[in-house]
Amino acid sequence: MTGTGAAIVFGATGAIGRAVTARLLEERTFARVFAASRSGTTDLAGAVPLWFDLADEASIAAALRKIELPLHHVFVATGMLHNDACGVAPEKSWRGIDAQAMADVFVVNAIGPALLAKHCLPLFPRDRRAVFAALSARVGSIGDNRLGGWHSYRASKAALNMLMRNFAIELARSHPLALAVALHPGTVDSGLSAPFQRGVAPDKLFSPDQSAGYLLDVLGRLSPGDSGGLFAWDGTRLTF
Repeated sequence: MTGTGAAIVFGATGAIGRAVTARLLEERTFARVFAASRSGTTDLAGAVPLWFDLADEASIAAALRKIELPLHHVFVATGMLHNDACGVAPEKSWRGIDAQAMADVFVVNAIGPALLAKHCLPLFPRDRRAVFAALSARVGSIGDNRLGGWHSYRASKAALNMLMRNFAIELARSHPLALAVALHPGTVDSGLSAPFQRGVAPDKLFSPDQSAGYLLDVLGRLSPGDSGGLFAWDGTRLTF
C-alpha cells in the first residue's frame, strides 16, 4: 500500500462490504485496509482481517486497538432485513410485529453502528478529512415513505439516519473536516435483497462491485458541509 492512515470496513465478508474492501485496496489511498467481520477472516490479498461482533462492544474496542495507525475511513456495511434462522422477516402489516425480531433488527441496523461510531470517531484526526459512512436505505426515509410495512427495517434505518445526523453535529465541534453520513446503495444483487428483486429493472439491480464503486465515488465528492446527510448511490441527497 502507498497511501496514509487506515481504512476499516465492518461487515467485510458481506456482498457490499467485500466489494468496498476490494475497491479500497485497489485505490491504494490508505496505508492499510482492515476487513472486520464475525468470521475474522478475509480472502482478499492485502486486507488485514479483524474479528468483531456487532452486539459485543468489548470486541469492537479490542478490534480497534489492533489498528495502530491514524484512522481515516470507516465503512459500516452491516445490515439485516431478514434472517430465517432468527425468524426475522419484513412485516407486511402491524400484525406481523414481533418484539424479539424487532429488537434483533435494531441491534444490527442501529445499535451496532452506534457502538462502532462510539469507538471509531474519537480516533479520527482533527486536522484532516476523515469519513464515517454507514449503509442505510431509502426505505428508512420518513418523508419518502408511501407504502408502509417493513416496520422494523424502516424504523431501524430511520434511527440510523438520525444517529448519523447526531454524530455529524458532535463531530463538527471537534473534527471540522470529518464527515458522518448514511448511504443508500440501491438494490444490490445480494443475499439481503434476493427475495425482493422481483420487479426491479435490470439496469437498477447492481452488482456489489457496481454499488461499491458508486458509493465510494459519492464519498469522494462529499465535503464537511454534507456531513449528517443520507445520500443515494448516484449522489442524490435523500430526505429523512
